[in-house]
Amino acid sequence: MSSYAKELQVAQLAVQRAAILTKRVFHEKAKGTVSKDDKSPVTIGDFGAQALIISALKASFPDDEIVAEEEAAQLRQDANLRQTIWDLVKTAQLSDSAAEGLLGGGIKDEETMLTMIDYGNSKGGAKGRIWAIDPIDGTKGFLRGGQYAVCLALMVDGDVKVGVLGCPNLPIDDAAPLSGGMESGQTDEGRGVLFSGVLGQGATSRPLTTGVLATEKSISMRAITDIAAATFCESVEAGHSSHGDQAEIAKLLGITNPSVRMDSQAKYASIARGAGDIYLRLPVSATYQEKIWDHAAGDLIVREAGGAVTDIHGKPLNFSIGRTLADNKGVVAAPAAAHAQVLEVVQEVLAKK
Repeated sequence: MSSYAKELQVAQLAVQRAAILTKRVFHEKAKGTVSKDDKSPVTIGDFGAQALIISALKASFPDDEIVAEEEAAQLRQDANLRQTIWDLVKTAQLSDSAAEGLLGGGIKDEETMLTMIDYGNSKGGAKGRIWAIDPIDGTKGFLRGGQYAVCLALMVDGDVKVGVLGCPNLPIDDAAPLSGGMESGQTDEGRGVLFSGVLGQGATSRPLTTGVLATEKSISMRAITDIAAATFCESVEAGHSSHGDQAEIAKLLGITNPSVRMDSQAKYASIARGAGDIYLRLPVSATYQEKIWDHAAGDLIVREAGGAVTDIHGKPLNFSIGRTLADNKGVVAAPAAAHAQVLEVVQEVLAKK
């Protein structure tokens, strides 16, 4: 088996199983709601997906540390919410029995589920093997029926080695162009993609399925001969990235295509397979620090697809400091050949502020 082959297979199967759970949660619990109270669909999906992924990781790599977003204290105090999530986790495991032999024996009871969720309390850092999980990246996209991602990455001594993104509402067709309707109202038909990357081994996509993995295809970023023909991806929420600065950057680059707004690391996945070209996340706060689980998998997949990813100062994203990207500000992701040109304009625009 090639380097990190087992880690990749376990990560793919775990993310796929968790992504199927989130789809079930949306159809059974959400149905277009935009609520995010403590019993909201996103809360249920977050906990359930995190429990499934950590269970799979602990079965194969019991000594690895895990950085994840959720902790189980809320569930220990709320029996009804705990039961709801446990029922979904049981169903997810039973409906995905084809993967069970590779993912271990699964979660047997509610208490084990809570224990698994709480394994995500690592502080991160520059030493050892550490997994980073975002069980539902793109909360509002998930609730709208738009773009969200189930995200998992393995870091070894602070360097990302394996990245997997489950994007249930992206088109299966890698050649499908980005459109302005990506942020809501997506249907299951023809949608659901699992993206993967291993350092030095390239990036792939395959349809999301249940059980065994579908056949993969190699993906790569689109070669840009004229930067003016590029397409931007940006966050839906202005609170996540400065839309005004991005519009000015697009103007200076001569880009006239409308930017496509979507939530989550689906933006990384979209540019990695050439559906878009440039992803900018421009700082909106001097003090905000990005979370490592929001970028680790996407950063690797874009780089393995022929892209370059830095912050606004041109520094690579540093995942070795802890649970945040404390050493970085913002994100600039673009095809390697065009990255320097995009970065120069980003710095020019931000210098005026």
